[in-house]
Amino acid sequence: MNLLAISDLHVRHAGNRDIVEGLRPESDEDWLVVAGDVAETVEDVVRTLGTLNERFAKVVWTPGNHELWTPPNDPVRLRGEERYLHLVQTLRGLGVVTPEDPYPVWRGAGGPAVIAPLFVLYDYTFRPQGTYSKEEALEAARAAGVIATDEYLLHPDPYPSREAWCRARLACTRSRLDRIDPALPTVLVNHFPLVREPTRVLRCPEFALWCGTEATADWHVRYRAAAVVYGHLHIPRTIECDGVPHREVSLGYPREWRSRRTAPPGLSRVLPDPGERR
Repeated sequence: MNLLAISDLHVRHAGNRDIVEGLRPESDEDWLVVAGDVAETVEDVVRTLGTLNERFAKVVWTPGNHELWTPPNDPVRLRGEERYLHLVQTLRGLGVVTPEDPYPVWRGAGGPAVIAPLFVLYDYTFRPQGTYSKEEALEAARAAGVIATDEYLLHPDPYPSREAWCRARLACTRSRLDRIDPALPTVLVNHFPLVREPTRVLRCPEFALWCGTEATADWHVRYRAAAVVYGHLHIPRTIECDGVPHREVSLGYPREWRSRRTAPPGLSRVLPDPGERR
């Protein structure tokens, strides 16, 4: 019985669809965590997660920025929070665990542990060196030729800005995490990294602006994380912060994984710890 994870499936790319089609559990009791960026259209997100939910004992999902986009080719024209809640309601109907559902407790190998899918956005606090406000940081990013598609397709409605939506998500998520039994460790799952350290290796450091918030920097300690699972950067690896493994489980785009000498990333085991004997 394993807790497995993957993110950044981006199934609109044919090569990625083939990989997702081949994803299978190692046992009938395996759970799968999907840490966002399944697809851009509601239809593709629902179809993909519905298929995975048929294969795994439980699927836990949290959205990435791509699920929150309102792309011009999607018949579902919902924006912002309304789009997110539509996905939550639809996926919940399939049995997928969302950030709005009670956090499930993993009682398999490496447990017990509370699996907490977090929907926490970014607030432009991962700023380039020498900048001290969102405005300065965005100006520096534009000067470097870096601008995220979120600025055009990720609408924060009904909030006045993406950082305002982030603040609201931080408040409600902290409230829920604070109510977890303090005797239990957690596995924190968020599309964006909870700490800034993973962004230090970005080829374009200005892109870190769209990669998280400093407000979550101590959550892995405060909430007793046995592991943190994230995606977004398309740099699959594990780093340790305060002794806690932070695992990026991204598949990424075909042009990225095809350029590597190793096989494309598949499912990553979170629990039991990959360093332990199974």
